[in-house]
Amino acid sequence: MNRLRVAIVGGSGYTGGELARLLLFHPEVELGQVASSSHAGHYLHSVHPNLRGLSSLRLCHPDDLSSCDTLFLCLPHGVSGREIERYRAIAPRIIDLSADFRLRSAALYERWYGAAPPEPSLLAEAVYGLPELHRAELPSAALVSGTGCMATAAILGLAPLYQAGLVNSALPLVVEAKVGSSAGGAAPGAGSHHPDRSGAVRSFQPTGHRHTAELIQELGRVAHGGGELHTQRMAFSATAVELVRGVLITAHVFVSESIDERTLWRFYREAYQREPFIRPVKERNGVYRYPEPKILAGSNYCDIGFELDRDQQRVVVIAALDNLMKGAAGNAVQALNCMYGWDEALGLTFPGLHPV
Repeated sequence: MNRLRVAIVGGSGYTGGELARLLLFHPEVELGQVASSSHAGHYLHSVHPNLRGLSSLRLCHPDDLSSCDTLFLCLPHGVSGREIERYRAIAPRIIDLSADFRLRSAALYERWYGAAPPEPSLLAEAVYGLPELHRAELPSAALVSGTGCMATAAILGLAPLYQAGLVNSALPLVVEAKVGSSAGGAAPGAGSHHPDRSGAVRSFQPTGHRHTAELIQELGRVAHGGGELHTQRMAFSATAVELVRGVLITAHVFVSESIDERTLWRFYREAYQREPFIRPVKERNGVYRYPEPKILAGSNYCDIGFELDRDQQRVVVIAALDNLMKGAAGNAVQALNCMYGWDEALGLTFPGLHPV
């Protein structure tokens, strides 16, 4: 049986390493090349030691890539957009995990990224690669974007409320996201230096975070049933915490009518009962009675829970995931499965580690 030929560009980073880990064991895929301009010639396991003994691949230079069926781009912001035509000549289908093609609107991109998109003509063509919301578009897609890790947790946690028309959009949506250090990438910096990073609970972007744009786009699509951008005020803050992997969002949503917990759970069940990687969490007691990113490390699951504040007509939504998996590489493989009509969970049905 001929397997799908895939390759990775930007394979020396954390996301590239996670993709390699997943694709090496995917039953329908042959990982032929992993490219890195900074580590060309080195064995894959010399950069990602967890893959020791599992692959004899050497990293190649991007200039030496051969043609393949699907190409994964794990490049820094702006690079994919500038070089996209070069990579489209190598593969007819591309999954780009950067932010370059996440937004459909050039104006929205410029508002949140402070510059024009590098390839605006492709924004309308690219499919936002979140299978739970864009499953029907993926089989015909030639260009699929990655999704922001914090945006993914927030969108998945909030979508059922917007879909049900429960949100009071006259009041702001408030989202606070906590994220582990791996979200900053593999390149060292002042913020990742161990004496400064260890033990930190550091607010690094209390306002103006770029993932807000994805909420505006995707919650607008859910709320209005099309491409209309959401006009509700959104207050999004991001905090770095003492984790390597993980995202936890806490969102405060004010609803437009009095509602009980049973009705809320019905909306979440209806939205996600057939989703292979969404797990509703509602326990009455115990340490893990709310979503917790620690137990999701290495998995593609997103755990979602909520608490109802009836006095304030407020729903506190809590969602957790692994930023390198459901927030990046795992979600990309899930999108790949959708693109080719395979079982959506293929190569991804393993839990997180506990304890870790």
